[in-house]
Amino acid sequence: MTAAEITATFNRLFAARHNTRLCGGAHEPYYQTSCRESELHEISFRHDYASSALHEIAHWCISGKCRRQQDDYGYWYMEARDAMQQAAFELVESGPQALEWIFSVAAGVDFRVSCDNFDETSINRQNLRRQVHRKVRCYARTGLPDRAALLADTLAIFTGVSDYAEAFQFERLPQ
Repeated sequence: MTAAEITATFNRLFAARHNTRLCGGAHEPYYQTSCRESELHEISFRHDYASSALHEIAHWCISGKCRRQQDDYGYWYMEARDAMQQAAFELVESGPQALEWIFSVAAGVDFRVSCDNFDETSINRQNLRRQVHRKVRCYARTGLPDRAALLADTLAIFTGVSDYAEAFQFERLPQ
């Protein structure tokens, strides 16, 4: 699927129901809450990258109602992290990246784990891969959160991928 197809699918499913729309073309990803009930919250993803769209959707699917009332879900972004900050980031980030992996399989999009850190000295790529792998296997066993399940099912129908949630898809560590 292309970023445009993912965007159209998300907006069809969630714009009216959850007052949220997905938009590409941003220089950096960002979640902007609306100031008025008549306006939509907006999830912006980088340029026209399908993987960026799926990653930002994953954050939205995991965020609870209170987090979705805060710009960028109340989090802040750091371009470089020391080893301790990176470990904390990886612990939190494994959930969204696991959902992104599942969405990627359903949408027929390549998936790569992202350490998202410009300080290469504090990165243990293998550790994050293992954490994402554990989380995706957990989702495969227990099921996805409701919004994530609806999106993944719809993406899979669009692409004809009937077995996106099967555990065999996730036997090996991600790239």
